[in-house]
Amino acid sequence: MVIQGAALHVVHGETGERAPADDAATEVATPSSPNRVRIIDATLACLARHGTLKTTVDDIARQAKVSRATVYRAFPGGRDEVLSAVVDTEMARLFSALGVRLGAADDLAGALVGGIVEAATRIKGHAALHYLVEHEPEMVLGHLAFDESDRLLAAASRFAAPFLARWMSPKEAGRVAEWATRIVLSYAIAPSDRWDLTDAVHTGHLVDTFVLPGIRALHATEVTTAIDITPFGSGRGPGAGDDPAPGSSVGTAAHRPIT
Repeated sequence: MVIQGAALHVVHGETGERAPADDAATEVATPSSPNRVRIIDATLACLARHGTLKTTVDDIARQAKVSRATVYRAFPGGRDEVLSAVVDTEMARLFSALGVRLGAADDLAGALVGGIVEAATRIKGHAALHYLVEHEPEMVLGHLAFDESDRLLAAASRFAAPFLARWMSPKEAGRVAEWATRIVLSYAIAPSDRWDLTDAVHTGHLVDTFVLPGIRALHATEVTTAIDITPFGSGRGPGAGDDPAPGSSVGTAAHRPIT
């Protein structure tokens, strides 16, 4: 399984499986085929019951109430292509919902709380992801570190940063978006009894207590060293050309103050 950008590709099991020869001449579905969404949703149901290791094309076809040939017409690459499309679709659905919440926010705190709650709620309620974390943790946890996690975080940051840039510079917005994403992933992997990120009150307290003070520090005009909220090992930080000069102010007067 490899995450590329926002996509997660499963490359074991029925890797390289292709449609049977007698299906080769059949019509190949376009990405807009109505069967694609039906098959993707059926695959999610199968993953929630059996995970990736035991889900087959036959299982998907039965769940979707279509023929095996129909699955191959929509996804000529077989099971691996279906699984890849599932992740792409779920990421698109998540970003769509996040866009609504972030776009409706009136201030930075509202955007952070709304975005975190939306993401945490969808992750917590995702039956297929829950099964994988519990029964196939290597399929998920092994790709939330190192280069693969960097690509995932970059995709999330690129999406969220423009919404946050209403209250800070674009560079700061990218860093804060990555920070918020790390918070969500951390609590999704290791839930806390103290912080329930699906609860707006809990999340609001977390944001007010820890996140906003850190962001305000980025704007402080008398700090001797800019605060870098990017964790070690990411390839960014002091000396990487990513931070302002000591004593300088991060952000500009053109941006509204953080409240």
